[in-house]
Amino acid sequence: MSKAVTNSVSARGPADHEVRDQIVVAATEHFSRYGYEKTTVSDLAKAIGFSKAYIYKFFESKQAIGEMICANCLRQIEAEVRAAVDEADRPPEKLRRMFKAIVEASLRLFFQDRKLYEIAASAATERWQAALAYEERIRKLLQDILQEGRQTGDFERKTPLDETVMAIYLVMRPYLNPLLLQHSFDYTDEAPAQLSGLVLRSLSP
Repeated sequence: MSKAVTNSVSARGPADHEVRDQIVVAATEHFSRYGYEKTTVSDLAKAIGFSKAYIYKFFESKQAIGEMICANCLRQIEAEVRAAVDEADRPPEKLRRMFKAIVEASLRLFFQDRKLYEIAASAATERWQAALAYEERIRKLLQDILQEGRQTGDFERKTPLDETVMAIYLVMRPYLNPLLLQHSFDYTDEAPAQLSGLVLRSLSP
């Protein structure tokens, strides 16, 4: 997470400014140690050796810093999911791998570090732009898989595509949303295979 991303995140100053990346890296380490909710911008400034006013030249608020960190985490999850999907040749296997990769990557990034989980929880609760953009990209990836499956004859074509995408996305959502995922620990081992199997049976032509 050493490289910051700026897509859909409110930030100030030049988009590729080195200092912004330094702030994000330092903030990630600080939040990991002390937690997001308990840390103020003043605490952060003192910890990383910048003035509070200097930080505000690059970020308008603590949430803006949190959004950048959250966006980085979500980009990592998305990259893992896309890599898993790209390893498969046929749409049914792509869908299976998508379910499995989402659960595994979300668990690893959000729950190995309980302090950073606070940021993910805030993003989900307050519907931060970084979280909304991530959800939209996941839906688009799902839609691409379903469209390919319809073209290859692996999936049925009678149900409107947007309805199918949303229905399957809602099945995935408990494993995408960190607030919901924490209530699903007892099922994370078997859920990807069972849910993807059920969805694939419903998609049979």
